[in-house]
Amino acid sequence: MADATADEVPVEEKSSKMPLVIGLVLAVVGGGGGFLAAQSGLIPGFESGGLEKAAEPEDEEKSEPTVAFLPMDQLMISLPAHSSNQYLRFRGELEVNKKYAEEVSLLMPRVVDVLNTYLRAVELRDLEEAAALTKLRSQMLRRVQIVVGPGKVTDLLVMEFVLQ
Repeated sequence: MADATADEVPVEEKSSKMPLVIGLVLAVVGGGGGFLAAQSGLIPGFESGGLEKAAEPEDEEKSEPTVAFLPMDQLMISLPAHSSNQYLRFRGELEVNKKYAEEVSLLMPRVVDVLNTYLRAVELRDLEEAAALTKLRSQMLRRVQIVVGPGKVTDLLVMEFVLQ
C-alpha cells in the first residue's frame, strides 16, 4: 500500500492566462480612448493645442534678438618646420549677450591674445585628429569666457579653420 500512495502525486493545473491578456487589452484600449477624449476636447481642462500656443511668441515683430556677433581678427599660426603644413589660419566670431557686446568688444585684444597663445601651444597631432575642431572650439570658448567673465560670451563660432 505504501507504493500506491507514492505513485499518486497530485498534479496542479496551470492557471489560465486569459484574465491577464483580457486585462492588458482593456488597459491599452482604455488608454487610447482617454487620449482621444482628451485631444478632442471631450474632457474639460484638456484642450488640444495648449502646448503649441504656449511655445509660440505672441508678436514676432516686437521680439528683438538678444545676442550679438562680434567678429575676431584673423589669426595666422606658424606650425613646426617638420610638419607638412606651414600655417594654421583661424577666424571666428563671438556670440555674446547683447547687453555685454560693448564690454566684450573692449576686451577683444585680450581675447585674441589668449586664443593666439593657446593655438601656438597646440601640438600638430591634436590638429590632425578627426574631432580636433570640436575639442579646440570648446577649449577656446572656455578660455574666452574666463577672460571676459561669466555669462557674457555664449558661443564661439568658427568661421575659418584652414591648415596650409
